[in-house]
Formats: sequence, C-alpha cells, structure tokens
Amino acid sequence: MAGAALPRAAAAALALALASSAARADEGSIELPVGGLVLARSPDVSIEEETLSISPDRVSVAYRVVSRAPAPVTLALKFVLPDIDLSDADADYAIPGSDPLNFVDFRASVDGRPVRFDGAQRALLDGRDVTGELKAAGLPAALIGADARARLAGLAPDARARLLEAGLLTQLGADAAGAPIYGPTWTLATVFTRKHVFAPGAAVEVEHRYRTSLGGGPDTPLRKGLRETDAISPMVERYRKDYCLNEDFFRSLDKLAGASPANEARLKERRIAYALTQGAASAGPVKSFRLHVDKGRADRLVSFCFDNVRKVSPTAFEAQAENFTPTRDLKILLVGRD
Repeated sequence: MAGAALPRAAAAALALALASSAARADEGSIELPVGGLVLARSPDVSIEEETLSISPDRVSVAYRVVSRAPAPVTLALKFVLPDIDLSDADADYAIPGSDPLNFVDFRASVDGRPVRFDGAQRALLDGRDVTGELKAAGLPAALIGADARARLAGLAPDARARLLEAGLLTQLGADAAGAPIYGPTWTLATVFTRKHVFAPGAAVEVEHRYRTSLGGGPDTPLRKGLRETDAISPMVERYRKDYCLNEDFFRSLDKLAGASPANEARLKERRIAYALTQGAASAGPVKSFRLHVDKGRADRLVSFCFDNVRKVSPTAFEAQAENFTPTRDLKILLVGRD
C-alpha cells in the first residue's frame, strides 16, 4: 500500500490531525450550509425559474415568480442563515463578512431594484430564547469575531455571575496570568424577512446574493499517500458519498499530488455547502431549475452530486432539471494548489 511508508502510529496521528484541521483556526475552517429564499406557500404563486450560481467567492440565486391569483397576494420572503453553535469553542466557522448580523453580506433585489430585508437574531439555549438575558448583561446574541473573548472578560462581576448561574456562560480555562477564560453556551439564529405584494398575473424577478462561506484546510485526506491508510479510509468513504467522487477524480488528484504521504504538491482543500432543500416544498417544485458551478481556476479539481452535469467552460459546469424538488443538500469539493 502507498501509505506503508509511514509508520502505523504516525499514519494514525496524521489521520486525526486531518480530521480535526477544519476546527482549528490557523489550519482550516468549517463551511456554513447557507441556502436560498424561502417563499411562503400559496396555491396561486409558483417559482417558474430558478438559477443558482455558485463560486468560491459568491453565491447568487435568481428566481422568476409568477402569481396567477385574481387579486394581489402578499407573501413573506425569508432568508434563513444557518444556526451557529457558539458553545463549540474549537469550531472555526468560515464567516465571510464582518457585520455580526449580516455576516454573509446578503443583498437582494426585485425586478432589478435593490430591496431591504429586515434582519433579526436570537440566542437560543436548549430551545429557550435567552436574547433578553444577554441584552440585560450588555451582550449581543452574535458574540462572534475577534473581540468576543474581550467582551466576556470585560463583563461586570455581578452580570457574569448571573450568566454563569443561568448556564449562558462556561469557564473554558485560564490565561497565562491565571485569569479565567469564559465562553458562550448558546446557539445563534439569524433570519432576514420581507413581505412582498405579488400583483395579479404578474411575473416578478427576485434575486439575492451573498459571499460564499468557503471552508477548507491546508491539505486533503484524499491524496493517495494518505487515503490508502487504515486510519484515513473511513473519512475517504464519507467524502465519496458527500461529493460523489469517482475514479476519474482520484486519477486526476494523483497526477497533482503524487504518492508521497507528505503534501509535496502543497494542495489545499476548499468546501462549499448549499442548503438546497431549505424551503424546497414551500412553493412547490421549480418548473425550470439551472445550476451553475464555477470552480474559479482551471487547474482546480471539483466534484459534487448532481445529475446530467456538463462542462461549459474551463472552470464552469452546468446542470438543468424540470419540475425540480431537491432531495439532498449540495456539497461542493475543490482541490488545488490555491
């Protein structure tokens, strides 16, 4: 086996390192499964066309929504960001934006004109809304970013004691000077909403876009020098299932990476997750669906699960479906030197 060049103990240690690299801030990040708009169900309103475009930099979704109602119909549009578990102190989420509320730089337009969605965040602990308790202590629900630890360290002692007693804070350890380090225990939930009036018989073009939550790390367990070791093989099988990896992908990867256990080619792995099933049944099947995936660089490898995919440029791939109701979320794997 190609992995036999490594001692068994070293191979196992390397497998563990790769498995946890996405949770270490200096080596990798965890992609957020962001999705599209959720349209409230109406028997008279349907999505005629949807075009989903995904690249390592940006995601955009264009909808053509038609109302066949004899009178105006007011429906709620929602853009739901994935929940973030702030209790996982080791998780390094791939958050592309700097705004703690709109942390993916979400923007939307209707018929080509920018429109505003109202954003709201809640802090949830065991299903209970604890946003008010945090606000009373002077803390935001979105306790994310570089200053999060400093915000907790600067709490008034009585406020910190109340939050600890309520289970909203936990002590993670101590710093070099022996001062306690605290961390949050709640989950952050974020949603953007807007009500739109659909005129009788009108076709409305709705588009939204946001920056891609691009996860990844400085290596990939799929290289030949690693994947054939016993410690790595369960992870490889998970990748095969999640990204529909075929033998052509592995042959191309082996040409890039070689067979050495060391990452001599300096390959990097990037991952994108799209919540394709989010709100899938809200407005019924999409009559005409088009997927466009651009890997960004011609020398990158890409793989994802979708039927009838065709290459349309050196970097881009497309697929189409009629009367489309997704049954699984979309996961995209990119592997290359950059």
